[in-house]
Amino acid sequence: MKLITYFKCSLALLLFAGMTAAVGEQACASSLDGSGSVNVVGKDISPPVDPEKPGNEVNPGEGPSTTGDLRIDFVSSLNFAAAEITETNRTYDSLAQLFHSDTAARGYYIQVSDFRSEPSGWSLTLSQDTPFTSSIIQTLEDQSLKGAVLSFGNGWANSAGNSQTPTVSRDTLAINEMNTAYTVAVAGSGQGKGVWTIAFGASGENTSNQENTLTALTDKNGNAIIDPIFNKPSYSNSAVSLSVPETINIYPVQYTTTLTWSLEAAPTE
Repeated sequence: MKLITYFKCSLALLLFAGMTAAVGEQACASSLDGSGSVNVVGKDISPPVDPEKPGNEVNPGEGPSTTGDLRIDFVSSLNFAAAEITETNRTYDSLAQLFHSDTAARGYYIQVSDFRSEPSGWSLTLSQDTPFTSSIIQTLEDQSLKGAVLSFGNGWANSAGNSQTPTVSRDTLAINEMNTAYTVAVAGSGQGKGVWTIAFGASGENTSNQENTLTALTDKNGNAIIDPIFNKPSYSNSAVSLSVPETINIYPVQYTTTLTWSLEAAPTE
């Protein structure tokens, strides 16, 4: 039997002339697809945990999730900080994950749980369905940000359990082909059991020898930029970024795309 868990996330990029506010919002739904049957014998819910201190539960706000013994518990929202539109240097760093608690800012992360009685392994993949597009632009050829690339780097796995660690690619995952599944993490037989976080980027306080990819955001006067939802200082995360070619026209409109995360169980004999 092969079990596949999907969810699709709509990612929006809002651009303004002069000062740019690039903001991504996710609105996700989940569904299960596969043959055979699934018996739920493990924990039904695994609350989100701190990717740098996975023994600590955290409150990152609402996020998409799936159900079952093998499931996705949480995925960070993908947002981008305000930036000025220029003709060059069109790379936008994402915002770091914040929490409704004393937990400091963290990198973008996905939480996976595997509570199957016989964990045969799993794979986590990511694909982008379409380029960033805005249908309100009158010129058809300018409706898409052709060649814009979402990149995910500095990936690493963490857990409070003692299961063997799944493999996360250390190479930067650059999504330059639409509708192509890119492998994010793979757990072999006996690996990745329990609750695992797959993070892209880390704070300077991490104790796992991960590079610090977070930078505090300030305004032109050097004051901290406060996130209105979490009421905390905002940080950028250079591990996740969007690059837009200099040859592409950018308009002051909202562009959207859809990302698909897939968690697939390894086939059993």
